[in-house]
Amino acid sequence: MKPYDLEERTFLFAKECRIYIRSLPKTTPNIEDGKQLIRSSGSVGANYIEANEKLGDKDLIFRLKISRKEAKESKYWLRLLHELNPDQRIASDSLLFEIEELRKILSTIILKTSK
Repeated sequence: MKPYDLEERTFLFAKECRIYIRSLPKTTPNIEDGKQLIRSSGSVGANYIEANEKLGDKDLIFRLKISRKEAKESKYWLRLLHELNPDQRIASDSLLFEIEELRKILSTIILKTSK
């Protein structure tokens, strides 16, 4: 059961990304791509929190778009790690599914707020 609270859900996503990265072999690509995933996965939630502390509607939409951009970036790094670590695909499949759901949720909020 996924939490309804999007702040909590983005936090859990970032946490699960860190757990996933720890399970990967310590190769140079995994280390470097893992660092990028750590940054972008944490930024999804951090920017969503910033959006909730909006200064106005334009600021809200701007922060939500940054959060969505970070979600897309997280998906990119996850896809790379997914392809390079086939033995860890169960974990990466779950994370890829979750980040796509988060991206869709953020896109819907942006669309509805922009109207």
